Amino acid sequence: MIVVMRTDATMEQVNHVKELIREMGLKDHPIVGTELTVVAVIGDDRKKDRGRLEGAPGVDRVVPILVPYKIASRETKRERTVVRIGANCAVGGKQIPVIAGPCSVEGEKQIVAAAKACKEAGAHAIRGGAFKPRTNPYAFQGYGEDGLKMLAAARDATGLAVVTEVLTPSDVLIVSKYADCLQIGTRNSQNFKLLEACGDQPKPVLLKRGMSMTLGEMLQASEYILAGGNHNVILCERGIRTFEDHTRNTLSLSAVPELHYRSHLPVMIDPSHGTGHARLVPDMARAAVAAGADGLIVEVHPDPEHAWTDGAQSMTPASLGELIATLKRVALAVDREVV
Repeated sequence: MIVVMRTDATMEQVNHVKELIREMGLKDHPIVGTELTVVAVIGDDRKKDRGRLEGAPGVDRVVPILVPYKIASRETKRERTVVRIGANCAVGGKQIPVIAGPCSVEGEKQIVAAAKACKEAGAHAIRGGAFKPRTNPYAFQGYGEDGLKMLAAARDATGLAVVTEVLTPSDVLIVSKYADCLQIGTRNSQNFKLLEACGDQPKPVLLKRGMSMTLGEMLQASEYILAGGNHNVILCERGIRTFEDHTRNTLSLSAVPELHYRSHLPVMIDPSHGTGHARLVPDMARAAVAAGADGLIVEVHPDPEHAWTDGAQSMTPASLGELIATLKRVALAVDREVV
């Protein structure tokens, strides 16, 4: 449930409500909006004493939240959350950022060149994997911390924020040291210890949908991060596994308006993993913007034919530039912008 404070409630009254919640053996999670403050009550429903909270000074009302994802729910926060990645990239507002880059960091020269080309094409942040989860145990697994240093060099050379994947709880601190945003991939989307570890640090988290995950399960996964105290969560639809075989995955664009209906968190689309074919990425990216996506994350490689991973779904920097030019027109039609 959530405790909705009066518009004129003081900070002392908010803190008193938080103390009452803790006395019940529960966890408080204040959410400060532009007009009012609400305090989410997290924990065992059997311990929740609604009457005790309703009588506290400064409380307007106590509202039960029926969905299991209490903090992520639109019932808890009506206004949309905007998550900042670095200094110049915001996800969830009027602007629709494009995060672009190769699947893997193959070397410092490669990732710096890719970052420069993506920035010139109009991208707002650079992506690249320093740690790679691979189905084949003998495939390239990434350069680890050395790869993170290469990404940092790309940021220094371009000013673009860095988005990269984290695989294990023990890697969270080292990845957050170098990255501006931590990505949790589809295979780790229900790695609850990793979700908790990402919630225990302040950097934004890009949570990708599991390949067999329902939207409700995705929102509950996001709740692990939010409940840990990290409010900066971005949801990412990247396609789910179905019987269809003409694409790598089935990209569910209906997830965008549905997630916006259920949650205040921003929603991005990954049309590269969602299709597996570079030729399909531009059309699905434009469709995603039309559907209300708050951002795009696409794979771009200076030389896709020789990419170490995911070359088939990687665009060239030139095709990225062409795509961004058309995205600007689509965004304008739905009262958004790509700058």
